[in-house]
Amino acid sequence: MHQSSLDKMHAFRIDYLTGKERDPLHIVDLGSQDVNGTYRPLFNGEAWTYTGIDMCAGKNVDIALANPYHWREIRSETVDVLISGQAFEHIEFFWLTMLEIARVLKPQGLCCIIVPSGGSEHRYPVDCWRFYPDGLQALARFVRLDVLSAFTQWDDCDYADGSDAWHDSVLICRKPACARWVSFKRRLKRFVQHRALTLRL
Repeated sequence: MHQSSLDKMHAFRIDYLTGKERDPLHIVDLGSQDVNGTYRPLFNGEAWTYTGIDMCAGKNVDIALANPYHWREIRSETVDVLISGQAFEHIEFFWLTMLEIARVLKPQGLCCIIVPSGGSEHRYPVDCWRFYPDGLQALARFVRLDVLSAFTQWDDCDYADGSDAWHDSVLICRKPACARWVSFKRRLKRFVQHRALTLRL
């Protein structure tokens, strides 16, 4: 976990969750294993529940997912805030993971994803992707989430730990609250997409 990523997630917490410390929020951190730090200290609101999920058991992992594309461990529409940093570049079919994020988010639930736009290869166990704002916005549209912000840290900020090498990109989006029939159609469409795209996985 590099410092520029921590700073960006901290900014998300301040900008979008300030004043909600007493709201009973369920916050899920995708890719939560403690590798030189975690986001957990940022999300310690009085009434908040933080759940760290990852593909294998380890420090700061509350749930080890059996499958990155089928989160059977998390029920639909039970998550208020989904955060993820430095994970999507390691997920081979990240658009399938995004379908799961959209499924588990409650209406009006927030999502913050931080990913590199550059930097050297860092396999864990694979390193597949880099992201720009246009790609992140397309990903949100694919799963019918409303984009609140999408940007890349293009300029260096003189981070002592070398964080500038990654030029992190950030996506912040929200699951819209829709009329019951519209919500049903969107859930059905995501289900069909997910089922069709994961048949052989």
